[in-house]
Amino acid sequence: MIQILKKEGRKLIELQAVEQGCWVNIYPPFTNESLEKLAKEYDIPYDFLIDSLDRDEVSRYDYDDDVDWIVINTPIYNDSIIEDESFFFTVPIGIISKKEYIITISPYKNRVIDHYLENRTKSFNPANQGNFILDIFDRNVYYFLYYLREINRQRNVFEKEIYISSKSSDLKKVLNLQKSLVYFVTNLRSNGLLMTKIKRIDFLKIKHDEDMSDFLEDVIVDNSQASEMANIYTNIINGTMEAFASIISNNLNVVMQRLTAVTIVLMIPTLIASFYGMNVDLPFSHSPNSFIFIIIMAIVMSATVTYFFLQKKWF
Repeated sequence: MIQILKKEGRKLIELQAVEQGCWVNIYPPFTNESLEKLAKEYDIPYDFLIDSLDRDEVSRYDYDDDVDWIVINTPIYNDSIIEDESFFFTVPIGIISKKEYIITISPYKNRVIDHYLENRTKSFNPANQGNFILDIFDRNVYYFLYYLREINRQRNVFEKEIYISSKSSDLKKVLNLQKSLVYFVTNLRSNGLLMTKIKRIDFLKIKHDEDMSDFLEDVIVDNSQASEMANIYTNIINGTMEAFASIISNNLNVVMQRLTAVTIVLMIPTLIASFYGMNVDLPFSHSPNSFIFIIIMAIVMSATVTYFFLQKKWF
């Protein structure tokens, strides 16, 4: 799906063909043939489009003649997009900048691009490409922070469930959050390095624009804060998983200890009955009250052992 958009006043209108200052957004579904055709039509390297769709693509930039290309990774919620995956993962957003217009492409719909498609930021204008790209960077950090807070909220909920049940399914939920944070930590670091390099070599040609330079610096700082938050939450979840492993192991030991104590208590009447079941002379074996005596003896000895275990808190 290809949308050609342009900002007129505060409204975002859709065009039929590209023109100066427009924004072209490419969302799935698409095929390799359609991307090849698109690359020829817009005179951009085909690799820029294909690499922007690779989920494992790292954040980086490149250029070819008059075409600048930036790939930045953004978080999305895994709403049954990929089975047996983490709750959140990251996908690349390709930003291809030409003198006449700017192109964005992504393998999945994401909240960063949707934010601009829905025209929530009234001040943004795709004709000002440098500011638009920086605004995408800033919005991307915002959603990283948003999902990090959501991960921390879910972690608290799952921890309470594990304290109550300790089911494998509850542990798997925490593990999926842990996997989500691995994506976040890795790509926040990669995004931070990308923006630092862009600032250092002035890839966006904003060196002499103080406001835009300060904006980029602020985004880099915010990205560093998000990266630090992701590391903190990762350490918390790692510690939580280790603590739960210890708790589960300790609970298993307690259960085994109680079962052993119960087995010993139940073994005493069985042992006494076994002795008196042998075909030999035993004390009180010929007494008419021997059965009652055996029962009383078994109860007294079992009660004594039970009292001992209660004192040791084995029950």
